Amino acid sequence: MSINQVASFTIENVTNTDHQELILLWEDSVRATHDFLTDEDIQFYRDLILNQYFDIVQLKCVKDEQGSIVGFLGTSGEKIEMLFIKPELRGKGIGKALLRYATEELKIRYVDVNEQNLQAVDFYYASGFVLEKRSPVDGMGKPYPVLHLQKPV
Repeated sequence: MSINQVASFTIENVTNTDHQELILLWEDSVRATHDFLTDEDIQFYRDLILNQYFDIVQLKCVKDEQGSIVGFLGTSGEKIEMLFIKPELRGKGIGKALLRYATEELKIRYVDVNEQNLQAVDFYYASGFVLEKRSPVDGMGKPYPVLHLQKPV
């Protein structure tokens, strides 16, 4: 198994030409898992991610047999900044493969997760992350509590 081959999924680099596909996947995933966000919030974050955040994180993805992106990971330093999977493909191991790649190959130790996104919270806890601290608002000051998680060494 090569360094980029994890659990039968190939982890690939993302290029700028993939950003439109990524943001559509992001929005579908957020609408399926972040039912606490308003449409206005989703548009606000969508614009930030597409126009700023994609350019400042290291992006990796998994594609299906047709070459479509089915999941992606964005990291910065030792932190996962984003991990999203096509809603209809959740539970198939794509997220686990991306997380394993992040922790084993990129040496990622931290992730922030919305407290109300219980599926993601459970996913990270089941993957060995532990609570470091809790913030009552997200990074933009919006009233969405964030759990700051850490993977013990």
